Amino acid sequence: MVENNKDNFSFNQEKYDFKDAEKYVYKTTKGLSREVVEEISRQKKEPKWMLDIRLKALDVFLKKPTPLWGGDLSSLDYDSYTYYIKPSEKKSENWEEIPENIKKTFDKLGVPEAERKFLAGLGAQYESEMVYHSIREDLAKKGVIFLDTESGLREYPELFREYFTKLVPIEDNKFAALNTACWSGGSFIYIPKGVEIDIPLQAYFRINSERMGQFERTIIVADEGAKLHYIEGCTAPQYSTLSLHTGVIEIFVRKNAKVRYTTIQNWARNIYNLVTQRSMVEEGGSMEWVDGNLGSKLTMKYPAIYLIGDNAKGKILSITFATEAQHQDAGGKIIHKGKNTSSSIVSKSISRFSGRCSYRGLVKILKGATGVKSSVKCDALMLDEKSRSDTYPTMQVEEEDAVISHEATVGKISDDVIHYIMSRGIKESDAQAMVVMGFIEQFAKELPMEYAVELNRLIQLEMEGSVG
Repeated sequence: MVENNKDNFSFNQEKYDFKDAEKYVYKTTKGLSREVVEEISRQKKEPKWMLDIRLKALDVFLKKPTPLWGGDLSSLDYDSYTYYIKPSEKKSENWEEIPENIKKTFDKLGVPEAERKFLAGLGAQYESEMVYHSIREDLAKKGVIFLDTESGLREYPELFREYFTKLVPIEDNKFAALNTACWSGGSFIYIPKGVEIDIPLQAYFRINSERMGQFERTIIVADEGAKLHYIEGCTAPQYSTLSLHTGVIEIFVRKNAKVRYTTIQNWARNIYNLVTQRSMVEEGGSMEWVDGNLGSKLTMKYPAIYLIGDNAKGKILSITFATEAQHQDAGGKIIHKGKNTSSSIVSKSISRFSGRCSYRGLVKILKGATGVKSSVKCDALMLDEKSRSDTYPTMQVEEEDAVISHEATVGKISDDVIHYIMSRGIKESDAQAMVVMGFIEQFAKELPMEYAVELNRLIQLEMEGSVG
């Protein structure tokens, strides 16, 4: 049997695990209270109706119990976090104008280089605020709106109010309520009818401070016949204390529109990552969630697609990688309401050194949704005897005229395969990494080339030095 040396299997996060000296323009006192929520709204100079929503959401959050299903949330101490940190005086459309320490951070992460090479627009969030936001001039001339969420509220208040909390209402769950009370940053995107954006837009989220909560709110609207690929990246340095990331994403896919939302999440191992992601798809539209989760202490994230229009399509493709002291509780939900709708969920999980991956999913076919086709496939790869993989699929079928399938596999890396690869002169850790990369190939090939390369690098770092 191939032996693993745990001491040589440590994760090298040097590109991401660096800390800046804490500098800020303003931050609230620790803990969550009515006064803190009012101060966040005051700092942002929001209309009264938004403050009223925030305060209502705070009440909902305080009343709702912490979920007992999913991951272990017993270490969450809401009084220990700072809920709003303003890192700079203003948002800029020029990298050279943002504060030097923040610019150096994003330079190290390669964000400006990515924008120059292969992005149509970019937003960069540091702590609680977007510090940089820009879009190609030709897209702006076509009526594309790509703003930080605060600017969306300020510049397009009626459009903003039409969509805010419409897919993820205040009462939806405890952490959605927390986000609604404390939201700051995120993206506000509107793609006009018939406008197709072939190059991705991206937002990058960075937590630098210790014991901080980050609560970005993203709203995406793809009007009739529009097309968009949006990419989200997330990192934070490692601290011994716990931090909290609670995001909410609402995506509206109009008739015959297409949206793909890609996440490569590599939070540090001290982050609780508790996210609500939901989309609604009208007639002939298509929604894809491509979701990669490698970091965090605990992730609870279940992208959802509501196929309300006839002939709508939905796809959720995810990978999770859990190592020691990590639990990746992820999956997806697809609800079929329209006729002749189709969907697929593909989940790939990798666990090692007592890491735990869980798939938690739902496929629901409503009465009258005839001609539905849906498939679920869950594959788990465990790299040692201490790792754990769980599958919690739920299927609720109220319509007889539907074709639904579910398939699940659990396995480990074959010693024979490893020895065969090693016989070609490849060292053992690289042989294991090759098998893992083959396992997630279906996910990687869905990424733009540059992001697939980055994912490969992250997996290689996870596997580096994995055996004696």
